[in-house]
Amino acid sequence: MSQFGLMFFTDRPRALREMLRVLVPGGRLAVAVWDSLDNIPAYASEVALLEQTVSRRAADALRAPFVLGNRKDLATLFPEAGMASADITTHHGTAQFPSIRTMVEADLRGWLPMMGVTLAEDQIGLVLEEAEHALSVYATADGRVTFHLSAHLVTADKP
Repeated sequence: MSQFGLMFFTDRPRALREMLRVLVPGGRLAVAVWDSLDNIPAYASEVALLEQTVSRRAADALRAPFVLGNRKDLATLFPEAGMASADITTHHGTAQFPSIRTMVEADLRGWLPMMGVTLAEDQIGLVLEEAEHALSVYATADGRVTFHLSAHLVTADKP
């Protein structure tokens, strides 16, 4: 099982081949990846905000979890790895955060540094300020943030 990790491998077919190798005959592989940013507009808006206010590098760091979101591209990885067939199902859910600030600050202070992008406090302040406007469409009347998101689950059996 790979839960939201495959997108971070530099050689994804090789990673899948290794997953397949360790499965017992008839074993089942399950891989979860986030859907495309095209289908998760809240994060697409946050990526655009980072690109406008900080840098392409910061935006790319937030894009990274969504790079396998295109179902057609995702489907091609499994035959390349030696899996004759793979089933892809898309699951839909709802993300919820206490506020826009909480959502964005988690990425600025948590995710981006994990991806090697550390922002100065003045940059963080600017992004948080701009996010209040850029992401306001996702805020409810009580200030919480809620939006739809989706992920793909790929399953394949070892022959």
